[in-house]
Amino acid sequence: MKKLFKYFRGYRVQCVLGPLFKLLEASFELLVPLVVAEIIDTGIKTQDRVYILQMCALMVALGVIGLICSVTAQYFAARAAVGFTKKLRHALFEKIQGLSFSQLDKLGTATVITRMTSDANQVQTGVNLTLRLLLRSPFVVLGAMAMAFIIDVRSALIFAVAIPVLSVIVFGIMLISIPLYKKVQTHLDGVTQTTRENLTGARVIRAFALENSQIDTFRQKNDLLTKVQRFVGKISALMNPLTYAVINAAIVWLIHTGAIQVYTGVLSAGQVVALYNYMSQILIELIKFASLIISITKSVACAKRISDVLSIQEQTECTAGQMPQDTDIEFKNVSLRYPGAGDNTLTGISFKALKGQTVGIIGGTGSGKTSLVNLIPAFYKATAGQILIGGKDISEIGIDTLRQNVAVVPQNSVLFSGTIRENMLWGNPGATDEQIYKAIDTAQASDIILAKHDGLDSIIEQNGRNLSGGQRQRLTIARALVKNAPFLILDDSSSALDFATDAKLRAALGRLDSKPTAFIVSQRASSIKNADIIIVLDDGRAVGIGTHQQLLDSCEVYREIYQSQYKKEGKPQ
Repeated sequence: MKKLFKYFRGYRVQCVLGPLFKLLEASFELLVPLVVAEIIDTGIKTQDRVYILQMCALMVALGVIGLICSVTAQYFAARAAVGFTKKLRHALFEKIQGLSFSQLDKLGTATVITRMTSDANQVQTGVNLTLRLLLRSPFVVLGAMAMAFIIDVRSALIFAVAIPVLSVIVFGIMLISIPLYKKVQTHLDGVTQTTRENLTGARVIRAFALENSQIDTFRQKNDLLTKVQRFVGKISALMNPLTYAVINAAIVWLIHTGAIQVYTGVLSAGQVVALYNYMSQILIELIKFASLIISITKSVACAKRISDVLSIQEQTECTAGQMPQDTDIEFKNVSLRYPGAGDNTLTGISFKALKGQTVGIIGGTGSGKTSLVNLIPAFYKATAGQILIGGKDISEIGIDTLRQNVAVVPQNSVLFSGTIRENMLWGNPGATDEQIYKAIDTAQASDIILAKHDGLDSIIEQNGRNLSGGQRQRLTIARALVKNAPFLILDDSSSALDFATDAKLRAALGRLDSKPTAFIVSQRASSIKNADIIIVLDDGRAVGIGTHQQLLDSCEVYREIYQSQYKKEGKPQ
């Protein structure tokens, strides 16, 4: 939690002025009962209308000054809260961008989204309320008690008894509520995750007619969230009736004591009214303070969740380093095990690819194809063995340098909202239109541009919703080609393309002037059979490495894949 305080830098003046002006407003409020007492004891008692009007004018002046102080305090508090949250969100987003794939997998998308949105908003509200009210309520309570002692010590002892009792109630409920609000946010993550999955996979859910099943799943998680919220709400709801009971008992005691004091001449009627007003102020402030504590409790729980993300130790990575001139890449007995997994995903992978060669990777579902290529840009770190580029371990090259030299087309074709040109410039911001058109032509995507009225300035909706699956794949390939990197990874990126377009794409890639070292992951034997090296994976192990013909002769797994596909396609073996 303490780590979050650094984000108040630049807003320290506002953090001081906000509470200060609120305390000034509270000071003027504490003077009002004394003015009322003077009106009763002097003005009304002596029928001095001029004096009454003067005191009323003084009360109006105190109210106006208090309002100005309150508005000023709100301005400074809001500015500090918004500025703090802006910095916090930026730091959180930057932190998330620096986390490894393993750490992001562990956190979960739903949790990250909740902490960036709901949690951050709750923290902003908490900071605003803290700066405005956290000092004001205790100040008014203690100030009212001090004024009561000035008026009459005997009557003020009632305040001295009531305030500690109220404090125990308020802080006791707060201590019970804090852990429960953490549970609420955890269950909120579950509801967010279910909602996100249903929105993302709406078509799949409807295709399988599972709407009712998903509604039941959502209802269960939502009911669990509601149950926890109700439980913590019941505990929090105890605060108002308990505080009202204590205060009203104190008021009855005060009036009884005050009446006796007036009868004996120790106190005047105005002083009793002033004491009553101070007790009422204490009641109002403690109710406000109770509500404030509930809000701050929620904010503290949310801040703790954000702090937990910011406290995650990023995996040590070399961010600076030079890429070797020789871009041969070699895997030496490489293994990979994901955090929390019971067994290796990859085991003992060894091969070498020379600069400009094409490496085909094939195997059954879950054999580790994507895991293997994800090791090249260091999305995941090998748990054993070495990956060398030009004889240099990739951990010594530097993560930024490494990824600048690797162009990746992932399994899921991801395009961002904006124009086609903006998407194409992701890997190479300085690329010219000529370079973009050349990459688009190589990716067999020229027809997409020709069909658009605005060409490269045509708008792509979020996730490329206004494009077909094949169009998205071709544009993501084009985006990678614009980067013009020495390593090109195509992770099953032609699965939505027909065989003719796939063949044209592979032929065009072979004619690239840059001659990148290409890694092609595919389920189709036809997509990788012309590769210089083919790696056949089975249950995370390389069961065959060689050319197409060599594997047909020596690798049973590859032969089965090839023959099953070519029989299906009606082609000769």
